[in-house]
Amino acid sequence: MSTDLTSYAAVDLGASSGRVMVGRVGPGTLELTEAHRFPNRPVRLPEGLRWDVLGLYAGVLDGLRAAGQVASVGVDSWAVDYGLLDADGALLGNPVHYRDARTEGVAEKVWATVPAAELYAATGLQYAPFNTLYQLTAARSTAQLAQARRALLIPDLLTYWLTGEQGTELTNASTTQLIDPRTRDWAHDVAERLGVDLGLFPPLRLPGDPAGLLRPAVLEETGLTGPVPVTAVGSHDTASAVAAVPATDQRFAYICTGTWSLAGLELTAPVLTEESRAANFTNELGLDGTVRYLRNIMGLWLLQECVRAWGTPDLGELLRAAGEVPELRSVVDAGDAAFLAPGRMPERIAAACRALGQPVPGTPAEITRCILDSLALAHRGAVEDAQRLAGHPVDVVHIVGGGARNALLCQLTADACGLPVVAGPAEAAALGNVLVQARAGGLVGDLAGMRDLLVRTQRPVRYEPRGDGARWRAAASRLAER
Repeated sequence: MSTDLTSYAAVDLGASSGRVMVGRVGPGTLELTEAHRFPNRPVRLPEGLRWDVLGLYAGVLDGLRAAGQVASVGVDSWAVDYGLLDADGALLGNPVHYRDARTEGVAEKVWATVPAAELYAATGLQYAPFNTLYQLTAARSTAQLAQARRALLIPDLLTYWLTGEQGTELTNASTTQLIDPRTRDWAHDVAERLGVDLGLFPPLRLPGDPAGLLRPAVLEETGLTGPVPVTAVGSHDTASAVAAVPATDQRFAYICTGTWSLAGLELTAPVLTEESRAANFTNELGLDGTVRYLRNIMGLWLLQECVRAWGTPDLGELLRAAGEVPELRSVVDAGDAAFLAPGRMPERIAAACRALGQPVPGTPAEITRCILDSLALAHRGAVEDAQRLAGHPVDVVHIVGGGARNALLCQLTADACGLPVVAGPAEAAALGNVLVQARAGGLVGDLAGMRDLLVRTQRPVRYEPRGDGARWRAAASRLAER
C-alpha cells in the first residue's frame, strides 16, 4: 500500500447493503479498500414497508471506527426517500421505503392540479410512482407530516446525526421532482400549486461544500480524533457513480448498475421536450453543472429477488448455466412497474413471458438468462433513445457499479448496443464520493481531472460487440408489439 496518501471515508448506502470505504488519494494514486459492510434490511411493519435507518446509522458508526483516522467523511445513498424531524430535531418514525404501496394512484391526483406534461417541463423528472413529490402528497393528511418541521433526504439525515447540522444536497434534491434543472434551485411555483412546504427542507448544498464536523459523541464512539469534517458529496449514489465514470471525452453513455440500472448521458443542459417525457427520461443534476439524462430500468433487482426466492444459490454457477441458455428466447420489459414490488419474482417473470406468447422459462438458469437478456435489451433502448432525444452521439458505453462484475450482462449489453462496453469500476459510487472529498481538500482538480485520475488508476474490462444486432432488433420489436 502506498504511503503519504490522504485518507477519506466514503459512506455508501445501497438498497440492499451499506458500506464504509476508505479512499487514499495522492499524486497519481487512488486506492480504495472496504472498512466495513453491513446489510440494509427493510422491515414490513403494520403501517407499511420501512427502512431500518437506526440500524444503518449503527453500521455507519461501526464503519467509521473500522476506517481509522481520516481527513474527511462523505455520505451518499439511494434517492427520493426522507426522514421527518420534529421541532426538537427528533426523528418522527422510520423513513418510508420507496417500494411501499402508499403512492399508488397518487400521481393522478398531482396531475389533476399540475398536468404531467407541465410538471415535466418544470422539473424534468421522469414519472416514477415513488418520487418524493408523490410521497409527500401521499403523506399530506398524516399526523407525522403535520408534526414535522424538517424533511431530510436519507444521506442528509445521516449527515445531520453525524454533525448536528442540516442541509439538502443538490444532486439528491434533484430526484424529488421539486427542483428546476435549469435554475438548479427549488421549483417554487410547482411546490406552491401542490401545497408542498419547501420550508421543510434546509438550505441547498453543493458537492464539495462543508457539511459540519463530527460531533464529540461520534468521535468518542468511533475512536476518531477531531476535528473531522464531513463534506457534502454527490449524495445521490448515482451522481457519485457517474462522477467516477473513467471517460476520456464526452462521447460516452453510462449505465450505473446495481439494484437499478440507470442508463443515459452526461449533458450540459436538460432535455425538457414532450418527446423526452413520453420516452420517460429524467434530468437529474450532477457535478459541476452537469445533467444526468437517464432512464430508470428495474436492474438487477429482478435477479436479486429471484435469488432470494431460490434460497441464495451459488451466483457464479447460476451465471455460468445462464450463459449456456440460448439467447433472446424470452424477454420481458425490464422497466415494467409490475416488477417493482418484492416477492414471487420467478413466477411474475414466467407470467409476463406467458402473456407475451413466448416460451416460459422454468429453470433458474432460464429465468436468469431471460432477466439478463431483458436488461441488455433495456440498456440498448435507453442508450439509443438518449442519443436521439439529446442529439448527443456516443462511441462507447461505460458500465459502473456492481453489475460491472457480471461478465455475461456486460457482454450482452455490448452485443445489444452494438458498441464497446467498458466495465468498471464496480465501486464507482464510493470512488466518486472520495474524489469529491479529495477535490474539496485540494488534492484533485475539476471533473476532467477526477476522471483522468480514474483512467490512470483503475483497471476496467472491455467487451466488444458480437453479431450484427438483428436478433436484438427483433426482440425489441416483440416487446413493442405487445
